Amino acid sequence: MKYIACILASALMAAAYSRGGAGWVFGFVLLVPWLMALDALQRRQSLAGTLLCAWAMAVAFSGAAFAWFGGALGRYTQLGEAAGVALLLLAAPLFQPQFLAYAVARYAAGRAASGAAMPALAAASAWVACEAFVPRILGDTLGYGLYPSPWLRQAADLGGAAGLTLLLLLANEGVTAGFARYRLGWRAMLRPLALAALVPLGLAAYGWQIMSGPAEPGAGKPLRMALIQANIVDYEAQRREKGAYALVRDVLDRHFAMSHDAVTRQRAEALLWTETAYPTTFGNPKSEAGAEFDAEIRAFADAAGVPLVFGTYARDSAGEYNAAAFLQPGAGLAGFYRKTHLFPLTEYLPAWLDGPLARRMLPWAGNWLPGNGARVMPLRLADGREIPVLPLICRDDVDTGLAIAGARLGAQVMLTMSNDSWFGASGQGAYLHQAAAAFRSIETRLPQFRVTSNGFSAAYDARGTVLAGAGLGSAGLVIADLPLRQPVPTLMVRWGDWVGQVAAAFLLLLGARTLAGVWQRRRASGARAGNGVGPQPGGTPTAYFPLRVFVLPPAVRIAAGVARVSARAGLLAMCLAMLMSDSLRSNTLAQLRLIAVLFVLPEAIAWCLLMAFSAQASLANGRLVLARGTQRLELELAQVARLAPWRLPLPGAGVDLHLSGQGRWPYGLLVPDARRFCIALGHGAGSDGGAGSLFEVYTQARLALGRWRLDHPVAKFVLLPLLLALPAFHLHQRIAYGSALGEYYSFGLQAYLLAFSLWWAAWAIGVLLGATLLRTVIEGGSLLAAALRPGQASQVRGGLQSAAHAALYVGLPAWLLWRMLGA
Repeated sequence: MKYIACILASALMAAAYSRGGAGWVFGFVLLVPWLMALDALQRRQSLAGTLLCAWAMAVAFSGAAFAWFGGALGRYTQLGEAAGVALLLLAAPLFQPQFLAYAVARYAAGRAASGAAMPALAAASAWVACEAFVPRILGDTLGYGLYPSPWLRQAADLGGAAGLTLLLLLANEGVTAGFARYRLGWRAMLRPLALAALVPLGLAAYGWQIMSGPAEPGAGKPLRMALIQANIVDYEAQRREKGAYALVRDVLDRHFAMSHDAVTRQRAEALLWTETAYPTTFGNPKSEAGAEFDAEIRAFADAAGVPLVFGTYARDSAGEYNAAAFLQPGAGLAGFYRKTHLFPLTEYLPAWLDGPLARRMLPWAGNWLPGNGARVMPLRLADGREIPVLPLICRDDVDTGLAIAGARLGAQVMLTMSNDSWFGASGQGAYLHQAAAAFRSIETRLPQFRVTSNGFSAAYDARGTVLAGAGLGSAGLVIADLPLRQPVPTLMVRWGDWVGQVAAAFLLLLGARTLAGVWQRRRASGARAGNGVGPQPGGTPTAYFPLRVFVLPPAVRIAAGVARVSARAGLLAMCLAMLMSDSLRSNTLAQLRLIAVLFVLPEAIAWCLLMAFSAQASLANGRLVLARGTQRLELELAQVARLAPWRLPLPGAGVDLHLSGQGRWPYGLLVPDARRFCIALGHGAGSDGGAGSLFEVYTQARLALGRWRLDHPVAKFVLLPLLLALPAFHLHQRIAYGSALGEYYSFGLQAYLLAFSLWWAAWAIGVLLGATLLRTVIEGGSLLAAALRPGQASQVRGGLQSAAHAALYVGLPAWLLWRMLGA
């Protein structure tokens, strides 16, 4: 019963959260009771119970937040509202599969890792990845529930609604972890609760910064547009009652009258009608009456003297489309936008399902064809301005990708049309739809005019704020002035809908890390069994000698370290420049020049300094011998009291030697493999003893892992880019020149090899910058682990390194293959 009570408590909060208003506050705690139930099942190690709990939560959530959809489904199919709700609950795992993904990922990560952080991250990633890659009819996500808060919703321009969902899930996990520690006292509860509180505080701070600035900086003359909400619903019932001709006549007369008032009295510069406002084909009439109606609409637009955008149907040789027509006064039809995302089982049947039997069972299903994606259309005003607009129809506005594609194509405003009458009189479905549409404006910072048949019609600014609107269930004329500009691309526009993809990649890397950890443990076990680690039995510890080392005076070490830091900082600056500059990303020669100045030059300085102080180290007669030509330094091993790993591994990993009775030796030793060096001298992986300071723990973790073969520069920066460049260049040749050797046949061997060299260089730069970002994550994560979990610092670093290797050597080829298959 306690599990049922937890699920019902979460469902009740979900019901309040989904209804908007002040209910948005529940978003940060609504899953806590359910998560506590999952924790109890985790302790019992019950996978079956976890799956059952996730299924029950999906059912409860569907009933609490989406009962209106079941009722609407029942009314539309004439099965009855009760049958529709029952069907919704029965199919709840299909409508809300993220609950199952979340619970399974959380259970698996909890079995593989100690603590609450990794299971929370894995589960939240599984949720948003599932929403990103599993087709879902409504495109709903938890982040939409934050729309009533003007501040908290603004961060959608960074990570979209999916990013808000991810943060909400992590906040719920933090609260759950805090409550789970209440028996340990308030101090134990404080850290997870404080981390959870950072989510709303961080969102509020970012939103305050956005809201405190001008809404449309640098905007030009506003566009004054009229939205015609005629409140004509249920076309099919009216068609049966009045006849097709009378229905179209009534629809047009009402739209003409409201539009005439908007133009003559309200001085609107453009008109926007709702989805399928003209419920037949335009420009390709099916009858004489249809041709007369077409001519009448054209004549109205000419007389009004303003452009008219309206929902209709388009037809060509392939079939019919749900479309938006653009009429220019005096010029006629400027073009169509065809709806991209049709509603399944109503507007169309999937090809695998379509057939006589399915048509008999689903007589209401249409035969419309989908459009081919975002299209930016010109809206020419009477004053000579030509405004690029992005039209979206109904479900199109729940697809972040379409809005982003339109923003990238240069749109300055979105025109959204929908028919939300089938949602029912409660308004909950219509509210969710308009909130989802508003998020497209926040994500792209494009203002939006949105018109529906019976509400909610509204004009939104770039922050998602409603400037003017009409309520539900009434006829209304919405007039609004929206300032227009070409907005600075947001992170969402630059990166796309990236949160779900990154979450999926994180899950793949987490799986790869687990496999790599198993492989690494087996490798270490084999090494301990006699693979040359440590002193040889019965003899001197000479397994790793001779080897080259660098004997560095303090001044030389500082100079080389500064040069190395400058080189790494240059790479990070290059990463930032590549993210912010579209022109730089497409200019390989400019990238090479920047790499040369920012990275190669300081790295060359560091290399020259090190080469000037290189030596060969060997062991002879109980001494450590450092030889360079005729110069020799010898140290009695008995005098070496301890080896102290460098706290800062600059210009690389190294050790200081402390001599008995003499203190630290005046030279530091930078060695290729500090761990093996320490072991070979009989001092373990470093002999400071104890956990030591933060940097000592960090260095010990770094030394404990040694060097992986995959980290060799030839493998990482030569062979891997070559592996990636070959298929990419081959595809480029086929696309650009028609064959794999097309450029060679057209321009000769020199041009062909130069082109391939540039492709190879471009991939090498990409791998270098990617490796730099991954290295930053590894070092930052290692430092964080050394500070928070000193005993697990080595394991954390090993996991991060495994994930980084998987990202480079598996993720990059997989991404390239995916892009090539898409092409």
